[in-house]
Amino acid sequence: MASAAVRDELLCSICLSTYTDPVMLRCGHNFCRVCIHRVLDTQDEAGVYSCPECREESQERPALMRNLALRNIMENFLITPPTQTEAEIFCTYCVDSPVPAAKSCLLCEASLCEKHLRVHSKSAEHVLCEPSANLGNRKCSVHRELLKYFCTKDAICICVSCSLAGEHRDHQVEMLDKASEKKKERLRNVLQQLTTRREETEERVRSLEERRRKAPEKASGEAERVTALCRDIRRRLDDLEKRVLSEISRQEKEESLSLSAVIQKLEIQKDELSRKMRHMEELCNMTDPLTVLQEPDTGDLCDPEDTGGHDGGDGDTGGHDGGDGDTEGHDGGDGDTGGHGEPLHDVDGPDVAVISDTLHTLCDIVTDIKRGIYVGDPVDILLDVNTAGDYIHISDDLKTVTGTQENQNRPETAERFQYDQVMSRRGFSSGRHYWDVEGSGSGVWMVGMCYPSIDRREQQSSIGENNKSWCLRKYWFNKQYSVIHDRKEIPLPHIISSNRFRICLDYGAGRLSFYALCDPIRHLHTFTASFTEPLHALLWVERPFLGLNDITNSLRICS
Repeated sequence: MASAAVRDELLCSICLSTYTDPVMLRCGHNFCRVCIHRVLDTQDEAGVYSCPECREESQERPALMRNLALRNIMENFLITPPTQTEAEIFCTYCVDSPVPAAKSCLLCEASLCEKHLRVHSKSAEHVLCEPSANLGNRKCSVHRELLKYFCTKDAICICVSCSLAGEHRDHQVEMLDKASEKKKERLRNVLQQLTTRREETEERVRSLEERRRKAPEKASGEAERVTALCRDIRRRLDDLEKRVLSEISRQEKEESLSLSAVIQKLEIQKDELSRKMRHMEELCNMTDPLTVLQEPDTGDLCDPEDTGGHDGGDGDTGGHDGGDGDTEGHDGGDGDTGGHGEPLHDVDGPDVAVISDTLHTLCDIVTDIKRGIYVGDPVDILLDVNTAGDYIHISDDLKTVTGTQENQNRPETAERFQYDQVMSRRGFSSGRHYWDVEGSGSGVWMVGMCYPSIDRREQQSSIGENNKSWCLRKYWFNKQYSVIHDRKEIPLPHIISSNRFRICLDYGAGRLSFYALCDPIRHLHTFTASFTEPLHALLWVERPFLGLNDITNSLRICS
C-alpha cells in the first residue's frame, strides 16, 4: 500500500495530478509530457527555456527523456490504487478506542488487532488476510461461503457449494490463483499492445509537434521564394516594357523624319506644278498662234524631273497638235506616280516584330515558371569517358571536360567520338529535367544534347552538324553565341555576360531550351522536336592552338 508521502512524490508540479507519461529534463525534474510541452510552447517566442521547478535555463528547446522507472511505478500505482491506508482499518473488537488492525478474518468478517489476533481461532476455516474494509466481497452472496473458485463459462467467482450443487455444478471451474494468473497474462499482453500503440502515438505526436514548430519557418521560406519570384517577374516585365516602348519611340521618330522629308519634297513638286499650270493657262489664253508655237522649252513644261525624253518631240514642228496631246498625256502619267520621283510607300506603324518578340519572351517567362525553371533540383550528369575523344581531358569527378594538345591515347571503340566531344552516361526518355554548365571565358565550346545513335566517326558526327543533336555554341574571345541543329546555325542577338547556362528538357512536350543564368535569367532559344530516342548531354571543347597552351578551354557541369 502506498503511503501519503509516496503519493505526493507521484504528483506533477504543473497539473498537481499523478504523472501521465512522465518525462525528465536534463536537470532531473519530472513532469507529465503534455504539461511540459505546453510550458515549452509558451517559452518558444522568448527563445529561452527554463525548468518550472529549478528555473535552469537553456537557449535550445530541451530534449525530453522518458522516465521508464517512474512510468512503471505509475502503472502499478494506477492498477492497484490505494483506497484506504493501513491506519484506516481498525480492530472490530476494540470499541473503547480505535486500534489499528493487524489482520482480517474472512470467515468472521472482522478485523483484529494484535491483542485479539492472539486469542482468535486458528482453525482452517478461519482464513486470515491483510486488513480490508470490504470483507463481504470475498464471500458468496448466496451461500455465505468463501469464494475459492472461478467459473470459466460465466466468468464469475464462486464458492464450493456453487460448484458442487449450485447452478455452476456442470461448469468448468478453476482455482482462483490459476484463473488470476491466466487473466494477468492476458492483461500483460493487452498492456504490451497498448504500450506499443501509446509509444507509436507519442512518436506521431512528437513528429507533428516538430512539423508544427517548423511550419512558420517553412512558410516564411516559401513566402520569401514566392516574393523573390514575383519580384523577378515584375523586373523582367518592366525591362520588356521599357525595351518595347523605347523601340516604338525610336520608330516613331524615324517615321516622323521620313514623312517630313517626303512632305517637303512633295511641297516643292506641288509648287513647280502650280507654276507650270499657270504658264500653260497663259499659253492657252493667247490668241496669237505664232507666239504660242515660238514659246521655248515647251517639252520641259510636262515634267521638270524628265528633261531629255521630250525635247525631240518638241522639235518636230510639223505635228504641234500631236505634241501638245503627248504633253497632256504625260501630265496624266505624273498624276499616277503621285510624286514625279521615287514612289511613296504606306507606313504600317511600329514594327510588329519587336512586339511579337516581346510577347514571345513573356510567354517564355510564364512557361519557364510552369515548367519549373525556378524550382526543383537539377539532375546529376556524369560524363562517359568511354565516349570521349583523344584531345580532351575528363576530370576525376566526371563533371569537367578540358581541351588539350596532349593525345590521351584512349583505345578505339565503336562508342568513342573521333572529335573533341564527350557524351553523358545518363539519358532521358521522359519527364522534365534541367542541368547547368559553366564555360571558360575564352576559346570555343558547344554544349547540348544528342541521341545515342549519333555517328561517332564521320565529319557530321560533331554536335549540331546532324539531325541527332542540338547545341549552344560560344565563339572566341567575345560574348556572341549561336544555336545549331542539323547544320543550321542561328546567331543569337544577345550580348551575354554570364558564363553559366541552363539546359532544360521537357521530353514529353518536345522542348529543349537554353538559358543564360544572369540576373534575371534570360531565355536564349528553344528547339522543338518530336523526340524518338533518349537524350544524352553532349559537350564539345576545342583544343588550344599551338603556342597558346596557357589558355584554358573547358566546360564544367555545375549540377
